[in-house]
Amino acid sequence: MNKTKLKSNFLLLMTAMIWGFAFVAQRVGADHVGAMTFNGVRFALGALSLVPVVLIFARKTPMDRECRRQTVYASLAGGTALFVASLLQQWGVELTQSAGKAGFITSLYTVLVPVIGVLFLRRKTGLFIWIGAFLAVGGLYLLSMTGEERAGIGDLVLIIGAIVWAMHILIIDHFNEKQINAIVFAMGQFAVCAVYNLVGAALFEEMTVSGITAAGIPILYGGLMSVGVAYTLQILGQRGADPTAASVILSTESMFSAIGGILILGETMSVGGYIGCVLIFSGVVLAQLTPDVLRRKKNS
Repeated sequence: MNKTKLKSNFLLLMTAMIWGFAFVAQRVGADHVGAMTFNGVRFALGALSLVPVVLIFARKTPMDRECRRQTVYASLAGGTALFVASLLQQWGVELTQSAGKAGFITSLYTVLVPVIGVLFLRRKTGLFIWIGAFLAVGGLYLLSMTGEERAGIGDLVLIIGAIVWAMHILIIDHFNEKQINAIVFAMGQFAVCAVYNLVGAALFEEMTVSGITAAGIPILYGGLMSVGVAYTLQILGQRGADPTAASVILSTESMFSAIGGILILGETMSVGGYIGCVLIFSGVVLAQLTPDVLRRKKNS
């Protein structure tokens, strides 16, 4: 493995760890403010945190007209998908009251990325994707249908959110192939997402200073770390990493969410729930191995 790929993989692992522990922040924040308020403030913080970075790198990498145009398109598309996905995720965390469960259900997006590619984008695939999808669905059943907390509206919200997260990954992959400024794109999609959320919060939620203050630490982590740092690391990491390796590494987010839920929130699951987590994780990893297998067969 060359240094570029090694660096990219490390950036993606850091992304997964930050995102995983962000489920804990989201779980705590949900006790004090609404989903759109939480996301609006944290994504606004994330966008603002990148302003100095953009100002520094803008001088080193000036954008021409085509680059600016593609970056604007990417920001609008990515920000819209990010708004829907993050809103569904926050609602799901609030409804399930579980950081670990939300993390593993959300991780299904890494299985859905190749499945969507096969069904709608005419990409080649192999048996591993379907075996991985089967394992993930079986794991989802055990996670949601066993133990004291059976499947409810929160699980459904998280599943729909996983579909939108898969779309967000595909949007990033699409625009990474074009001429865009990655840092400006990151800030742009955060700003778009923040505007959607803040407008929605003003219309449908009760935004109070006391509530935002009570959720201050989770919002700061969610804004500065999960948004400002992690999403930027994702964009930079995906540019130099193999798409399969990127998906596998990002899938460890679910593992970190469970670790955070256990260590910080004292969460537990039924035996069936833990088996379900193992099956989901196995299915996610297995589904991401298919492109490498196909590539080796093509080159042999």
